[in-house]
Amino acid sequence: MEHLRKRDNQSESLDPLNAERASPPSPVAPPRLDERFRDTGATAYYRSRPVSEIAEKEDGAQRPGWRPWRGWRPWRLQWDWLRDKSLLVVELGVLAALIIVLISSLATLREINRASSHAGAWPTPTPTPPIHVVLPGGHTPPDSPGGPAPAEIPAHLRSLVSDITPLPAPTRGPEQAVRIQIPSIGVDAPVVEGDDWETLKRGAGHHVGSANPGERGNCVISAHNDIFGEVFKDLPDLSLDAEILVHTATQVHRYVARQKRIIEPTDVSVLEPTSSPVLTLVSCYPYGIDTHRIVVIGTLEP
Repeated sequence: MEHLRKRDNQSESLDPLNAERASPPSPVAPPRLDERFRDTGATAYYRSRPVSEIAEKEDGAQRPGWRPWRGWRPWRLQWDWLRDKSLLVVELGVLAALIIVLISSLATLREINRASSHAGAWPTPTPTPPIHVVLPGGHTPPDSPGGPAPAEIPAHLRSLVSDITPLPAPTRGPEQAVRIQIPSIGVDAPVVEGDDWETLKRGAGHHVGSANPGERGNCVISAHNDIFGEVFKDLPDLSLDAEILVHTATQVHRYVARQKRIIEPTDVSVLEPTSSPVLTLVSCYPYGIDTHRIVVIGTLEP
């Protein structure tokens, strides 16, 4: 009987007219815990979702009731990016300003140096003719036609002396030099005012404008060494520390030789004023040739 009952049940299950008994219901499995709580708590935020679901959720949160078209993303202002770019722009501007200031400073410094060099430049010195300011530059020999005379001014110096007007000899004062003595070389000659060619024929000449003997400043006395009086012929033999006596109308001033030089005729630096009492003796050199000048400098001694 049991066997027949099982067969009847099997035949009924195979009956195509019986729709309810055609497919037995599948058993329903109980939901897993991860699926049961996947939309609650922290798991709802961190669970994996399709991209479309995330976009729709964000768009719906921003604009409820409105669903954008597929692929559209709303633009968000990124404050960190904006801050970084702003700082970059500011830094570039500061760097450009520093470069401009540096270039401007270099240009200003160059201009200041140029102006300083022009302001501190010495003016171009004007050559001074040797005739009149020191001594005559030479003469013709005594046996030349017409006798001895001052040498003709060279062509390249004529423009320098053409406009020179000889200064008139000042009136002799009580403090002007009237006599010079150099015992070691046998010099004892009168001193006249002026040192032009004709004046030096009468003795040693006191340079007009220089200091008087004994006064503070440079007292310049010149004399010939040949032909028109060999007053300073032996001046090259004068030794240092030798005594030089210069007389005035009232007293005698004692100088001592301290320096001796051979210079060019155009070197007029020996005529410059000094801050202390100095005596400068000038004559042509060498004897009979007169291409240079010999200079002896002495200091005033008690």
